[in-house]
Amino acid sequence: MQAILSVLSTLADLGLVVLGFTAIIFVHELGHFVAARWAGIRVHAFAIGFGPAVLSWRKGLGLRRGSSDGEYAALAASGERRAGGVVVHEGREISPTEYRLNWVLFGGYVKMLGQEDGNPEAVSAEKDGYQACIPWKRMVVISAGVVMNVLAAAALFIVVFFAGLKTMPPKVGDVSAYTPAGKAVAENAGELGLSGEAARLRSGDTVVSIDGKKPNSFNDLVLASSMARRGRAVELEVERAGVEGRLRFKVVPEVGRLSGLLELGIEPARSGEIVNIEAEPARAAFAAQLTKLGFAGVEPGMRVIAAGGEPASTSADVARAFRRSEGRAVEVAFVGPDGREVRVSAMPRPLFEEDLVPAPSGAKQVVEHLLGLVPVMKVVGEENKGGLLKGDIFARIGAVEYPGLAAGMAEIQGHAGRTIRVAVLRDGERVELECKVDRQGRIGFGAGNTIDDSTLLARPPAELTDLSEGTKPRTPAAARLGIVPGSTITAVGGRNVATFADVRAVLREALGPAALAGTGADVAMTFSLPAPAGGERSVVWSMTSDEVRGLMALGWRSPLGEGAFAFEETVLKAGSAWEALTLGVSETHRVMMMTYATFARLFEGTVRVEHLKGPVGIAHVGTLIADRGLVWLLFFLALISVNLAVVNFLPLPIVDGGQFLFILYEQITGRPPSIGFQNVAALAGLALIGTMFIVVTFNDVKNLLGF
Repeated sequence: MQAILSVLSTLADLGLVVLGFTAIIFVHELGHFVAARWAGIRVHAFAIGFGPAVLSWRKGLGLRRGSSDGEYAALAASGERRAGGVVVHEGREISPTEYRLNWVLFGGYVKMLGQEDGNPEAVSAEKDGYQACIPWKRMVVISAGVVMNVLAAAALFIVVFFAGLKTMPPKVGDVSAYTPAGKAVAENAGELGLSGEAARLRSGDTVVSIDGKKPNSFNDLVLASSMARRGRAVELEVERAGVEGRLRFKVVPEVGRLSGLLELGIEPARSGEIVNIEAEPARAAFAAQLTKLGFAGVEPGMRVIAAGGEPASTSADVARAFRRSEGRAVEVAFVGPDGREVRVSAMPRPLFEEDLVPAPSGAKQVVEHLLGLVPVMKVVGEENKGGLLKGDIFARIGAVEYPGLAAGMAEIQGHAGRTIRVAVLRDGERVELECKVDRQGRIGFGAGNTIDDSTLLARPPAELTDLSEGTKPRTPAAARLGIVPGSTITAVGGRNVATFADVRAVLREALGPAALAGTGADVAMTFSLPAPAGGERSVVWSMTSDEVRGLMALGWRSPLGEGAFAFEETVLKAGSAWEALTLGVSETHRVMMMTYATFARLFEGTVRVEHLKGPVGIAHVGTLIADRGLVWLLFFLALISVNLAVVNFLPLPIVDGGQFLFILYEQITGRPPSIGFQNVAALAGLALIGTMFIVVTFNDVKNLLGF
């Protein structure tokens, strides 16, 4: 029943989006129609949609099922004809203009006498024909649709900001150390008396300026990075509680591994509310996962009020309490919408090291490890391709035996566009598979590792580079152990271990005295070797004082990941009609500039064709946005209206922008471009737009189906 209701809800949202698109197109064509009537150009049809007519209306004939063109033509042949195409029949004046609703509600057009975008030869010598109108008036007619779309977008934005739009504030959430934002240091840190981690971007910082402009939401931060020129820094000014003055950062975006777009590496800020999942059984599964992590009784929709004995209101407060725990249990309190309070005592999760390792592409990947001990890659997703199942442990990927996550992903990416043989351990059995790798270097599975499940080992990396990449590569301690991939650590210092957390805990205990003395130390290690050799192997692991110090510096984290908390929200709302007008005009201008910048970045290669959305993709995104409420739907339609205006005014012969250039040429030279040239240009423009349409629609369908 829940699935049926979900489908019905999606269909209802799709219906709203289609109606919204139709309204935007109606406004665009209305602009052309009104301007044509003003210019004295005869209009044959004002149509919404394409294909055969469902209904039509013509003054003098009234409403008809289908088109009334045939009836009008018959009457015109037998009746009295007047100027402007008006036909008189039995005392009735019958208009030459048909208003029609077509079957395919995606698009529309105004058909004027002597003007067809796809047929430059469809000219007319009539006095009220398109060619008879003086050029400057035709420029008004051809650009009126774009102007109407811009005005409609501005009006929609005004309504949205007057009503109030719920959005994510321009606030910093999680910042990964290996991203551009994680490496950035405030230029004026010294002036503000900040150093070390305090001089870097941190969760809770509020972005007050992006390249000199005030951001309205976190989306402005995303757009600024994705639309930046390759190699150009995005300038940020942030405010931080307790710091006098603004911190200034220059961050050069890098291509994100998942999105393929330029990114800073900043996540949106999270609130203190547990993500509220309403649909069953997803809600029950999420609650069960919370219980598994030590948060029994905590339900979706509850919000945190205290952590570690201090008041808490955000996910960052919870994370801070666990960082300070020194490995001891942390008490966290939550309250539900009904006022019910739940208190839990949860154990922190141990942190492991994260460093960079070289990748075959020349870039570097992040590897999670413990002094160079690397867990083996495994499948963690529910929906996987290539015959892979959740829980499968990779015994081999391509030529790599028992790969770590970084090595496994690199091997898969090296087979982009081909197939790759893999072997997995499944329920104690070794299963051989052949998987197809797409052009982006993906098979299609959720990737994780065995760090929480066992002490199964991959080959240690030959060298590691600190995430800041400001240090010389170093050889990890585990590289000296001669580890055979697929080995399992069974004991450390004579004590049995079952997980990487156990290994870390026993090592810290054994090396504690050496850490206090500032010296190195030796630890006995016992390994179980993989088949077919099997057996055990014991070694003495000698570590330097620096390696001992690095191990002891590892801290703790919350068992609740950032994804367990809902994004922080703010209401972007104008305080007056004038402010709503200002915001509306400003947002319209910003979106127009970003749309033009998107085309520029396409040529530069920082935005790719697969990032664009066609009709299918836009409709899909629209249904997701419509589900967030009417205000968000209006905001989305305003964005579409601006984009329609920009695309329509590109200098392509098949759209308004190209037609405008032809008329401008005629205005300057006194004669229009030759019909032959217009035909060739129209065919080229049609081929370009048709090809783009096919490509983006293919990508939309592929992404929608998960291919």
